[in-house]
Amino acid sequence: MKELLALAQLPRATFYDRLHRKNKPDKYAALKVFIKKTFHDSYETYGYRRIHIMARKACFKCSPNTILRLMGQLNLSVTLYSRHTSGYHSYKGKVGTVNDNLLHQQFDAEEPFTVLHTDITQVRLLDHSWGYISAIIDEASREVITVIVRNSANKEQLHLTLDDLAKKLPTGVTPIVHSDQGWQYQTREYQSRVHAMGIIPSMSRKGNCHDNAPMESFFNLLKRERLNRQPIKDLEELKQIVNRYVTWFNHDRISLNKNGLTPIEYRNQAAV
Repeated sequence: MKELLALAQLPRATFYDRLHRKNKPDKYAALKVFIKKTFHDSYETYGYRRIHIMARKACFKCSPNTILRLMGQLNLSVTLYSRHTSGYHSYKGKVGTVNDNLLHQQFDAEEPFTVLHTDITQVRLLDHSWGYISAIIDEASREVITVIVRNSANKEQLHLTLDDLAKKLPTGVTPIVHSDQGWQYQTREYQSRVHAMGIIPSMSRKGNCHDNAPMESFFNLLKRERLNRQPIKDLEELKQIVNRYVTWFNHDRISLNKNGLTPIEYRNQAAV
């Protein structure tokens, strides 16, 4: 042994220290399993900060740096899939009612169901068709209140979106709902419906996507974290993927800006 160590130019103490470490149980074994599961359950979008919050919730005693180091050992790194996609433009000029911009980019609502945001985006499918996603989110909690996926951005999709919203609005609330100046939102049907529901409509300035930044942010996350990760063959598959993501987003996706709460947790806390 002495000759082998000399040949390897390895001190005797170093050899036995490494041997001891190799035979020693891994004190982070359970945490590593938790990290891998949490990472994969998050569609591989959680970095070490979010995983650290989840680990603390699960009663692991560890630091953010420990999570970062273990993720490196496990070869886990976040990959967000960004690619250019054709934007959906529903603006056709002034074809109906254009509401005032009541928000002026002041996105500071803290109480759920006081300010809502809505918009429509499109996704190219493998069968050479388009899928259109109409959604409404809550500004305070970032909860996706309703999402409707259809093969056309028409009045029917808008009616279904409002029908679903009507089922979920708490009694007595009179929120602002902010949209762009898309033709759907200017129609008499939309304007009459939201007023009948006790909702106050607000609109972005023409061509200014920053006026509806919370909605733009959600659609950006949806595409980078989920839709851009795989080819989507048809509308039915798009519906399944979007609905699964929204369920996870509302119930499981924690936000660093909301002290590690999910949208549903934020809403429930605000109701106490």
